[in-house]
Amino acid sequence: MRASRALAVAATACAVIGLTAPIAAATDRDNHSGTGGNGGNAPTNVTVSPTHVHQGGALAVSVTGCSRGGVVTSNAFPKTALSVNPSGNSAADPRIYDHATPGRYNLAVRCTGSSQVATASFTVIRGQGTDGGLGGSMAPSSTEMTIGASMVGAAALGGAVFVSRRRRLSGGKA
Repeated sequence: MRASRALAVAATACAVIGLTAPIAAATDRDNHSGTGGNGGNAPTNVTVSPTHVHQGGALAVSVTGCSRGGVVTSNAFPKTALSVNPSGNSAADPRIYDHATPGRYNLAVRCTGSSQVATASFTVIRGQGTDGGLGGSMAPSSTEMTIGASMVGAAALGGAVFVSRRRRLSGGKA
């Protein structure tokens, strides 16, 4: 019974993760016929992760087809340059404005030397998210130290009382 329940929970968790994978794909939308000669340097696929990002948060934008870099633009963040990685794909990590109005936004990717544009969408949500990554860099306050020390002292006193009472009870019977 327990194994089937654990299996059902694991299967549900995997399904939820699979269905909420933050990937958005986009195709070419702006094809100017008179430009020719892009040399294969046109955006063909744009992925955005996460698709829902807090005000002030960062997006991870990945692009295929921009072998010489390019730019990513949106009303939600400043123009950001694409950097090319060894596999020939390009990526950028634009930071959303702190004051961006929550809602749905589009971003546009244009490769260097190309007039073609690929788009993707994402949603800005209210709030600043969590302050992660502080582990160990902040010392406890004096109030926290006092409370912690008093809890340790109370635990030690309670343990001593328990052990002394237990010895007294077992000592009288033997």
